[in-house]
Amino acid sequence: MKYMVGSGSSQVANAAAGFRAPATPLTRLVPVDGKAADGRTRDRVAQLLFDCGGATAAELGAQLSLSPAAIRKHLDAMLADHLVEARETPQRGPRGRGRPAKVFVLTAAAREGFPHFYDGIATAALRWIAETGGPEAVDAFAAAQVAALEERCRTAMLEAGDDPLARAEALAEALSAEGYAANATTIASGGQLCQHHCPVAHVAAEFPQLCDAETAVISRLIGTHVQRLATIAHGDGVCTTHIPAPPCVPSPTTAPIAITVRTDT
Repeated sequence: MKYMVGSGSSQVANAAAGFRAPATPLTRLVPVDGKAADGRTRDRVAQLLFDCGGATAAELGAQLSLSPAAIRKHLDAMLADHLVEARETPQRGPRGRGRPAKVFVLTAAAREGFPHFYDGIATAALRWIAETGGPEAVDAFAAAQVAALEERCRTAMLEAGDDPLARAEALAEALSAEGYAANATTIASGGQLCQHHCPVAHVAAEFPQLCDAETAVISRLIGTHVQRLATIAHGDGVCTTHIPAPPCVPSPTTAPIAITVRTDT
């Protein structure tokens, strides 16, 4: 990324003039126990840094009408929360006296709070794969995408035992660690694995092979056939997978019931 700090004040001014509310709320960039006013100010700092690429504390304070002490308080809080980082100001020409001003830029974590277009790029890539390689190529891509997830979950389930429902609970915990917000419950017909978040929902709406590959992973990890009942990609609120109850096996200690049929009548 190219940081625009060469003529800092003019670029920050241009960004401030075009200041706009982001498509997604940025208040989550601020700790929930912070004051509302501080949250709004830090959102404005984040938006300004997003627009201009980087700015000094003095430039930010001037554009937001904040005193040096006030802007420093907000920047210190954002530094502590790993939302901004300070960098040396690029020097053009002889360095003057005194310590050079720091340029503040957003971290990758902070940028995640702004709108992005990853889904569009991913969908376009899969369309290209489908056009050039056919459905089989899309299937292969989907399988490759979930392979690493399957391996990580399998490692997390090493002590889950062989019972499918117990394995479903362990899998739900492993998937939650991956960001799927999953849980497993027991129902009359067996078990149910629910995923409340899908990181590829928009792409999977057009390419269900991604859902199919994920379902196959769930089946292999649990060790039994499973059935997808609902998916976020197709408009459902939760991805729901049914896990049938294990078949009942007669206890070996139970004596068989003898049935006598009379033949002398």
